[in-house]
Amino acid sequence: MRTRLLGTLVVVVLAALGGVTPVAQAAVPAIGGQKCVDGGGSVEYESTKGSWICVDGTYDGQPID
Repeated sequence: MRTRLLGTLVVVVLAALGGVTPVAQAAVPAIGGQKCVDGGGSVEYESTKGSWICVDGTYDGQPID
């Protein structure tokens, strides 16, 4: 009985966290690659995060949409 209760609790908690994660990611403002280049920067892949970012220029360090 305890195993089922614990398993059910884990499933509920993971489902709740799964629903919150996309909202947290969407909260970070992202710019387009062309906007980065127009601002004097360059678009580069950041392998540690697995995402594209703007380097230098007006939008330095911002994620690319």
